[in-house]
Amino acid sequence: MTVVVVTDSSACLPSTLAAEHGISVVPLHVLVDGVDHREGVDEIPDDSTSGKPVTTAGASPGELAEVYAAALDRSRGAGVVALHISRGLSSTWEAARQAAEQVGSAIRVVDSASAGMGLGFAVLDAAQSAAGGADLDSVYHEAVSAATTSRCFIVVDRLDHLRRGGRIGTAAALLGTALAMKPVLHISEGTLVLREKARTSSKAMNKLVDAAVAAAAEVGSDSGVALAVHHMQCAERAENVAAMLSARIPLSTSIAVYPFGAVLGAHVGPGAVGVVVAPARR
Repeated sequence: MTVVVVTDSSACLPSTLAAEHGISVVPLHVLVDGVDHREGVDEIPDDSTSGKPVTTAGASPGELAEVYAAALDRSRGAGVVALHISRGLSSTWEAARQAAEQVGSAIRVVDSASAGMGLGFAVLDAAQSAAGGADLDSVYHEAVSAATTSRCFIVVDRLDHLRRGGRIGTAAALLGTALAMKPVLHISEGTLVLREKARTSSKAMNKLVDAAVAAAAEVGSDSGVALAVHHMQCAERAENVAAMLSARIPLSTSIAVYPFGAVLGAHVGPGAVGVVVAPARR
């Protein structure tokens, strides 16, 4: 009997890593020209070349309830801890709450107040706790603790995608694009907000690294910090950022480079780079 951990595809966890840790992943949805595609399951057209309108949608209560029920069976009654994308960024958490009520009290739902590996690191922490034999309450508290300690920063080339998707206010979007400024954003209290601006992409990347270095000093533990670099169609830029982080944060236990998934990518747009900083896992 082992607690099973569930998350959604916004965590950007590679399928091999999720399988290795026994994590169930619920796909979110990308609608391209009105056609629904499940992230991580269906082939999704590249919106940057298709020219077709792209929107996203969270998982439904029915989809989540089905995965929760299967995970509960797999746990043999030990229970399920489900960590999801911030409720400030998606409807998925509310759907998860409804699904948990349908399936039963052995389902605990966590609002990660984050996305990408800000969610992913917390999911891995919870899965490790479960694998160590922790009970439902302990895995839940580990998940909540891990979710609150990660820090997420992002630089986007343009705010158009975020503004169209309603993930950042119009005023902030106008401020970010004024005089061709490059905005440096961060997730604060579960929502994406403007942190500072830079005049060029290179200066924005330097500010992104500076923010990550400061966050590493804040959240780092005796075991160091774990780092993830996300990107949307700009792998070389992301690798350069990873190299800068490696040079400036010697106590980093790992630096992994992951593409943004299709759902997050639809909102941040091509050229976006994000950095997630979290305490190193035990």
